[in-house]
Amino acid sequence: MPKPLMEITRRRYWTGDVGEKDDFGRLITDEFIDGRTMMGPWAIMAPLSWRVEGIGKLGLGNGQRYKKQPDGKWLKVEG
Repeated sequence: MPKPLMEITRRRYWTGDVGEKDDFGRLITDEFIDGRTMMGPWAIMAPLSWRVEGIGKLGLGNGQRYKKQPDGKWLKVEG
């Protein structure tokens, strides 16, 4: 019986700067989405902006969700 493949996961972090507000003027606190908007271009969005302006799905070609960690880094948690 073959051994199951082990998935090696690597934490991925946002490497750019994250401002206090998203591209729609809403505050970014502990999470943000880097994703496509219904208008076409991508944006940095707070969760409320994502619900209003985002395309509603994350993943390859659609966007990623990041959460702020205790050390101040932004960890990719979805997408």
